[in-house]
Amino acid sequence: MKFLSPWQIIGIGFLLVVLGWIGPFLMAIRIIPPSFGWGFLSYGLSVLGLFLGILGASLYITGRRK
Repeated sequence: MKFLSPWQIIGIGFLLVVLGWIGPFLMAIRIIPPSFGWGFLSYGLSVLGLFLGILGASLYITGRRK
């Protein structure tokens, strides 16, 4: 991921985690119908966002050490 800075990767990860939180919230207040597919998508977005956040943080730290 040389074309994205670590801060951009962290920002994308944060956005995905927020989207992963909004999905179950909208299902709980019945704006979107609760289903296994939506729940699985929300979980996947949260996990991917967490992974990208950790990746971005590690890229930032290794870049500062050089």
